[in-house]
Amino acid sequence: MNSCSSRGISAENHSSGPYPDDSVAGCPSGAEEPPSDPRDGLFRQALNPGVTRREVWSWAMYDFANSGYTTVVLTTVFSAYFVGVVAEGKAWGTLAFTASLSLSYLLVMVTMPALGARADARAGKRRLLFTSTVGCVVMTALLSFTGPGDIVWGLLIIALSNYCYCVGESIVAAFLPEIARPQALGRVSGWGWSFGYFGGMLALGLSLVLVFKADAIGQPASEYVPQVLLLTAAIFAIAAIPAFLYLRERTPPSNKPPESLFSRLANAWRDTRDNFPDFRLLLFCGACYQAGISVVITLSSVYATQAMGFSMAQTMLLVFTVNIAAAAGAFLFGYAQDKIGHKPALTITLVGWIIMILLAFVAVQAWLFWVAATVAGLCMGTSQSAGRAMVGALAPRQRLAEFYALWTFAIQLAAVVGPLCYGVVTLISGGNHRAALLFTGLFFVAGLFMLARMNFERGVKVRDIMSC
Repeated sequence: MNSCSSRGISAENHSSGPYPDDSVAGCPSGAEEPPSDPRDGLFRQALNPGVTRREVWSWAMYDFANSGYTTVVLTTVFSAYFVGVVAEGKAWGTLAFTASLSLSYLLVMVTMPALGARADARAGKRRLLFTSTVGCVVMTALLSFTGPGDIVWGLLIIALSNYCYCVGESIVAAFLPEIARPQALGRVSGWGWSFGYFGGMLALGLSLVLVFKADAIGQPASEYVPQVLLLTAAIFAIAAIPAFLYLRERTPPSNKPPESLFSRLANAWRDTRDNFPDFRLLLFCGACYQAGISVVITLSSVYATQAMGFSMAQTMLLVFTVNIAAAAGAFLFGYAQDKIGHKPALTITLVGWIIMILLAFVAVQAWLFWVAATVAGLCMGTSQSAGRAMVGALAPRQRLAEFYALWTFAIQLAAVVGPLCYGVVTLISGGNHRAALLFTGLFFVAGLFMLARMNFERGVKVRDIMSC
């Protein structure tokens, strides 16, 4: 058969490129099967022909590299530092911090679909990945100059650093379908996510050493937090190097003419409505549940310190525990996702998130909050990895960066709505963080509702039809 629409998705049909049966007329081809190596077993079953172990390791190393930024800067240290030290504990501190991040997410939403389409048109994913990485590293280092009262500077730099991080996160995800076979997207995505959490734990562990030493000599946060930020930037820069040395650009350029930012957004909206209805439902689902996840990532340390009375050191240990659980969840659940299916796997994780919210809401004693945090870690690793894999399963060839950019649009919309709602509820309720957390649970309920309406098998068939 010559038509791409009649192509199956089994591993036996693979010959080259990011999708099976790429040697069919009219579809890109060129990668060669690597030499047989009995040690490759696990990798050869999961990776596309031509993809080496070194390449998938370098791809996962980028997850390792950028996780320090989210773990240390957004989740643990800088968020609590800004609210408690830079904003001097004022009631509007949490809202100001979330508003700054929301502004950066809005900027990502507006620009990322056009950036993704341009990267596809020019086969320029690696260039965009490099540029965004340099930007995030530099801005993270500049955060070290934020001291008490430097509110405008801190808000500006955190917004710019987060923008660069989000662009890089979107682009590196677009390499997943080029690396993994369709039936192994879950486990390969899980490899990257789980490895990434170890990067977050490395950055957080080294930061903990600095914090404990500073506490021992009575050093204030305004003196040791800048050191933590510089350390995080250095780890990001060094660990990202393998991705730029070994990661290959496999999808040929689409050569689509460039479009303006808002034109690209409007066309993408119409395209998903008319041609990719199930991918569109996935975008809605992602926007819902990622809103809840963004609250946990951005404000967990604020909740721990404000609602539970945790110290900075206790909060960092808590996040360290969450990362261990998330790494285990992402790695192990990736295999389950490939076995039971993408949609059932994501359903399980969203139910887990609802349970976690209820546990944290009723937690008064510290031990129960630790249990809730562990559940959050397990769900975080599985849900984020599952979403990335589902996008790869539904994205047509030669539009990988564009479709992952649309996914980025959805999760950045979530990142605007989630923390902002948390901040508003906290402000209205007079600083009631428990009420804001309970409200967050509604996002996961909405995600389950949207997921139930999605027909994943139909979405895969549409991908095959639209791939050539």
